[in-house]
Amino acid sequence: MFKSKLPADPTSLVLGIIALVFGIAGCCCYGVSAIIPLGLSIWGLVMANKSLREYRENPETYERSSYTNVNTARVINIIAVILNAITFLFFIVVFAIYGTFLSTAILEGIRQGQMNDFETSEYDDYKWESDTTVIEAEEYNIEKEIDSVNIDSIVNKN
Repeated sequence: MFKSKLPADPTSLVLGIIALVFGIAGCCCYGVSAIIPLGLSIWGLVMANKSLREYRENPETYERSSYTNVNTARVINIIAVILNAITFLFFIVVFAIYGTFLSTAILEGIRQGQMNDFETSEYDDYKWESDTTVIEAEEYNIEKEIDSVNIDSIVNKN
């Protein structure tokens, strides 16, 4: 009698391996790319579970090696789901904490009256030392020595 492979024999194994590789690489991308391998591993896990259920209902129809391949794929997909879910949740928590600190710092700045960077600019104390300004007109040239210029006098504040 001819025995066939389970429907998810190569597919769920390939999905599990790809999900593991991209999940490990996703740690370097701040967890944003962990969504794709998480979906792949869930898809592979569903396919493997469905094929294992078919094998349990009718074991004489399918090859034993196909059963072991799908069972291995199931384990790989479970590991990939756990790894990618932890990575994704970890980086969501990190971004939430970072956002909380950032918004707290912005609110503190607003409460202290520092509404924008133009009011308390880092350039307020910047001065030029001994520059020469040359203004040319049709009839004459004017040169004037400038000892120091404050940027506040140049920038028009509204």
